[in-house]
Order: sequence, then structure tokens, then C-alpha cells
Amino acid sequence: MELLMPAGDLEKMRYALAFGADAVYLGVPRFSLRARENGFKGKAQVIEAIHYAHQRRKKVYVTANILPHNHKVEPFLKYVRALLKECAPDAWILSDPGLIMMMREAYPDQVVHLSVQANTVNFASVRFWRKVGVRRVILSRELSIKEMREIKQRCPDMELEAFVHGAICIAYSGRCLISNYMSYRDPNQGTCSNSCRWSYKIFHKGDVQPRQWLDRAAETAPAVTQHGDPYVSLAGEYYLEESQRPGELMPIDEDENGTYLMNSRDLCGIEYLPEMAEAGITSFKVEGRSKSVYYTALIARAYRRAIDDLLARRPLDPESLRDIFATSNRGLTAGFLKGNPSHNAQSFEDGRSRAGHYRFSGIVRSYAPEKRLMKVEVRNPIGRGMVLELVLPSETRRLTVDNLLDQKGRPVDRVHGGAGFCWIPSERDPGAFALLRECLDSAAVSL
Repeated sequence: MELLMPAGDLEKMRYALAFGADAVYLGVPRFSLRARENGFKGKAQVIEAIHYAHQRRKKVYVTANILPHNHKVEPFLKYVRALLKECAPDAWILSDPGLIMMMREAYPDQVVHLSVQANTVNFASVRFWRKVGVRRVILSRELSIKEMREIKQRCPDMELEAFVHGAICIAYSGRCLISNYMSYRDPNQGTCSNSCRWSYKIFHKGDVQPRQWLDRAAETAPAVTQHGDPYVSLAGEYYLEESQRPGELMPIDEDENGTYLMNSRDLCGIEYLPEMAEAGITSFKVEGRSKSVYYTALIARAYRRAIDDLLARRPLDPESLRDIFATSNRGLTAGFLKGNPSHNAQSFEDGRSRAGHYRFSGIVRSYAPEKRLMKVEVRNPIGRGMVLELVLPSETRRLTVDNLLDQKGRPVDRVHGGAGFCWIPSERDPGAFALLRECLDSAAVSL
């Protein structure tokens, strides 16, 4: 069983592998669905990533899962040809039938995995892709474990991969045009602006000043009850105004669910790994190439531990759940794994990620053994006397900041996020992959 983690850049890839990933997936901006916030701008970074992973007997899958227009087809094949002169990834993640056909014709020895962007939801589609030479299918997020099991039973020789953690799209696994409509950025070309998570105000036609929809609706329609909650039926025409675009009104229909219209909770399937493994899933995939190093490390550690527990026939370690809740999320859901989640998959109150009980304090960049000092790149405020946690690939330790030095080695009481780096005493070298975090709620999260 494979733990497949996202790699938004080289650093995130290194931490993903150090904290337990068996493989990573990455994409270059022009051909993948992460055109922004992508650290693999050039071929050199991809080559370095592949060499780094292969030296550690890990795998790299290169993602090129856009739905390309004509002007991107030949440049993609040119990119493949140039990359293969230097090194070969372990697989290419593609979604477009034309690109898959041309890849199989030009480079039949290259392994192709079918992207979730192809929306594979039945065994007949899996059989089709097997016939054209696809080695692995990444199943649609909209499938239940029961459906996954049937696909494997009917297609036993096909590798199956499924998402187990991360953001969920409001559309069928990414085939969405909401961002294109709202901000003229095409999700299918890698430039999604996540319009489904924006906050909005609602206006009634004829209003001069903005007002909340419920205030206006209360004047025009009687209240009724739906699903046990008070609900005011709207009459007339209504418009949305996104908080960052005042004055730009967009026509919309509204119901009882508030102003975060399409914001999904985040997927968390860690408790269902045994069922997914029994159903035939061999690669457990985590979403999040744009997430932080801290997120990548903690989620990798959680799922690595969970997979090891599964292989050893041990129950799920509560520490794995604690790692998950130590990262930001929009509320967690099992998605479609146990069937259609209905409204339980949506979060209508807030579209932002919440940090939970911890705050990412910094990254340990080096250790000076003669001075017994850690050099820390500061991400959030660190103060003298603060009790932090040192997060390592295999354990978590408490650390009291008895002394704090600024970049020039001068004693200070506090350093702020973005201030460069500081020095913190430590009796031993924490190693190459160490992170620091602050526990914000010691009563709720005890060691």
C-alpha cells in the first residue's frame, strides 16, 4: 500500500518523504491544475525532484492533467521529450484522451496514470482505459467504498488509487467553470480562484444600500420551517456581491443555507483505510500541493502511522488523529466514502481554513553543536518562556524556550513571524527535518 503525498515545491517534497510518503506527485504550471503556487516552474526543479526521490527509493509522478486546448498539445510532447533526455518519472498523471493516446504512441514505455480529472466512476470506464494502456486509475472522489470494491472485482488487474484527505471540489472532481464565470480564471487550465469558497453579500433588486438577505426577506415573505430550521422563502430577484469586489453584482438564487454557497468541508478518510484496502485501493492519495510544509509533514506522518497500523493489524493510533486535528481544515467529512453525504459535506458558515489547537511556529534550518543552538526560520511569533513542541518524523517533543536570540545572537524577549530567523537553545540536534509549533489549547490537547 502506497502513501502518495502532494509536492508543491522541492521543500514540501522533501518533508513529505521524510515524514512517511512512499511517493509524491508534482506538476509544472503550464500542464497541471496548479498553475499558481507551484514551485516547479522549470524543468531543472522537476529533474532535481526526481533524482532526490529516486536516491531514496521513492517515486515521483508528474501531473499533466489539464484539459488542453490546441496550443498546449504539441508543447506538452516537447516537454516530455526534453525531460526524458535527463530522467524519467515513475508515471505521468494525465486526463485528456488525446494526450494519453499521443503519449502511448510516442513513448510506449512510459507509465500512464489516469487523473481524477477524468471522473472515472464505473468499471466499464476502467476497462476502457486499461485497453488503451493506462496502468492505474485515480478514482473519482464521488465514489463510495462499495463502488470501489465492485470496480476492483470487475477489473482485478488495474491499479486503483483514491483520495483519502484534503480539499473537495464543488464540481465533479474539478470540472468546474464557477471560477471562470466569477473571476475569468479557468479551473481546467490550472488557474482556479476557489470562487466557491468566497464570502458574499446578497442584494434585492432595487436596493440602493446592501443589506443581509434575511433582513430583506423577512419584509417580503413569511417564515416557514425546512429540515427543522427556520427558513424564509425569497421572492423576487437577488444579486451577489463578493467581499473583495464591491459594486460588482451577480444574479443568484439563494436558499436557507446562508452565504457560503458551495464551500465543501475537507475530506478525511483515515478511519476508513482498512475498508478501502480491502476494497482493492493500493494507493492512498492526499490533496494539498498549495498547503504549507507543516501541513504536508503532519498529514504524511498521520497517514504513514495509520498505514503501518493497518499492515500490522493494529487499531488506529489516536496520535494519528491528533496530527490531523493539529492542521488547518474547513471542517472534516468522509465525503462519499460511505455514500452520498448530502448537506453534511458542506460548510455554510465560513469558507476559511481553521488552524485548530496549534500554530506553526517555525522550521529548524540548522544546528550549531558548539553553541547548542537551533537556527529557526520564524513563521509565527516566538517568545522567551514559551513552551513549544518539536515535531519530528517519528516523534513529538516538548521544548521550553529558556533563552531566545535574534539573528545577530542578541538576547530578545520575542521575535515575530516573517522576521527572518532566530536562535533557540537545544541540548541535541533535532535532525534535518524538524518543525516547531505552539499549542494554543493545552487543556484540549494533552501529551
